[in-house]
Amino acid sequence: MADESGLVAAVGTGPRKRRLSYELIGCARHGHHLVGTDAARVRPEDALLVREAADGMRWHRCLRCDAWLVLPVPERPEREVPPSRAEIEIPQRGKVLRDRYVLRLIAIDRLVHFLVLGVLAVAVFVFAHERARIKGPFYRIMDDLQNGVGGPSGLHGHGLLGDLDKAFSAHTKTLWAIGLIIAAYAVLEGVEAIGLWRAARWAEYLTFVATAVLLVPEVYELSHHISPLKICTLLINLAVLVYLLFAKRLFGLRGGGRAEAAERAHDSGWQALERVLPGPR
Repeated sequence: MADESGLVAAVGTGPRKRRLSYELIGCARHGHHLVGTDAARVRPEDALLVREAADGMRWHRCLRCDAWLVLPVPERPEREVPPSRAEIEIPQRGKVLRDRYVLRLIAIDRLVHFLVLGVLAVAVFVFAHERARIKGPFYRIMDDLQNGVGGPSGLHGHGLLGDLDKAFSAHTKTLWAIGLIIAAYAVLEGVEAIGLWRAARWAEYLTFVATAVLLVPEVYELSHHISPLKICTLLINLAVLVYLLFAKRLFGLRGGGRAEAAERAHDSGWQALERVLPGPR
């Protein structure tokens, strides 16, 4: 149950300190996760989550960021006591929450790749299908433009016009093969995006392997021509590899999957709430 407009003040946080608090980001987006705001009375066993204060007020603990907030006792309570543990759904926090944000950020990057590559694959297929019909008009227009400015006839050069000339000269099967490769790459990126968005372990391995393999052509391209976009892409992919390998403990590194599961369990559930029990200030 998230708090509503009855929030009065945030007065304390737990002793956990991080350079970047993903819990606070979650609370900023969704509001603090409080329980017992609609209860008529508070029991001693509810002290982990809610406590009585003076002057008709109560302290409520956010189950996500461990902040204590003071709220008035409800005038028209909807229940006698706060919900039991079986009724409470603890929000994601700790490493689980951090991984959710980082993996979804990578998933968005893969989704952008999927869309761009998908459009490019469709363009290649359309070009391969309509090339015979547009080849004649294209060459006539280019010849007219070049003759009009006194340039030489033909497109045997470099740059975009040279690439288009090569495309028109390529075999149809070659174009279809290129389109299929691009489409397959787009599907791969789409599968990665879906798996990472759901924090699937197999998606982490798939993303690591696919990204590592694609580093080879990226480095090869940089050895021939350096551009800010290529450098930025390489740095992003390297950061993804380092995060997946070390933070997610792939291939048995730093204890592997067992250590990963143990760390996630350490930051989740009621044990995490009981271990981090800040008193309200």
